[in-house]
Amino acid sequence: MNRISPELHGTTVKRPEDFDDFWDHLLTQSVEIPLNMTMELVPLRCTPEVEVYDVHYDSLDGVRISGWYCLPRERTEKLPAIAHMPGYKSDPSIPRKLAQQGYAAFSAAPRGKIRSNHQFNPGYPGLLTYNIVDRNTYAYRGFYIDAVRVIDFLLFRDEVDSKRIGVMGSSQGGGLTIVVSALRPEVKAAVAGAPYLCGFMDAIKLTHTYPYQEIRDYLRLYPEREEAVCNTLSYFDGINFAPRITCPIMIYIGLQDNVCPPETGFAVFDAIVTQDKQIHPYDGHGHDAGAVHHSRLINDFLKNHLSLS
Repeated sequence: MNRISPELHGTTVKRPEDFDDFWDHLLTQSVEIPLNMTMELVPLRCTPEVEVYDVHYDSLDGVRISGWYCLPRERTEKLPAIAHMPGYKSDPSIPRKLAQQGYAAFSAAPRGKIRSNHQFNPGYPGLLTYNIVDRNTYAYRGFYIDAVRVIDFLLFRDEVDSKRIGVMGSSQGGGLTIVVSALRPEVKAAVAGAPYLCGFMDAIKLTHTYPYQEIRDYLRLYPEREEAVCNTLSYFDGINFAPRITCPIMIYIGLQDNVCPPETGFAVFDAIVTQDKQIHPYDGHGHDAGAVHHSRLINDFLKNHLSLS
């Protein structure tokens, strides 16, 4: 394995003593919010094999969240499910391919994404630094809970086997995969590619590309706020969520990734305590994280852990 030691590059992430209390309180708050779910079939987006639904649900602070939900048309028993998490700039895709494989598949669109931005829209760039000096109003506080509530939606569905729920994504989707699998023990398998939102303050020293460059830009304007920024981000860093992960998890990274530095990918992997974990580093690959070579491994991993027949 062509490994880059995170220690060699000075991983500085510190876990706040009240980290778990902070998130457990938010989870309690979110549970008390009715989903108020709506689900509408969209014939124009369906295929002969897959039904596509436009879904909306309520989340933290009264924000209405959207998503795409796909089901295989032919189904006779409860289905394994996959929550697909979105990248930072990309619009959430319609997960038809996952449904074709036999999954109930939900593509999340947390606040600020297309179709979920009429109440909250900091823009891109903008999301990463919105209220970054206050953990209680920071953009990712609600964003993370929006992603977590996808699991609530899947647990609500009669066609979903609640014991076979997985989560996956790359880049920001990889970071959200870390978060959701950490906060929801119902998740039974997770696949995170090129995980973003891990080692924020180390990443801004290792790369000068966006989105992390947004933090550098912000601190150039407000250097006196660096301590407050560091404190806020410590509550949202994937490395600090990692010790809560108990499900089998696969991480894959590109060793030449200049968007989400591979050092931070190794650091979050090291922080995961479950024994059923694996990391796949791809030399000669950047932010694609070797996905062209890795897709078969992802399919096999999810199929095995979610018992897809």
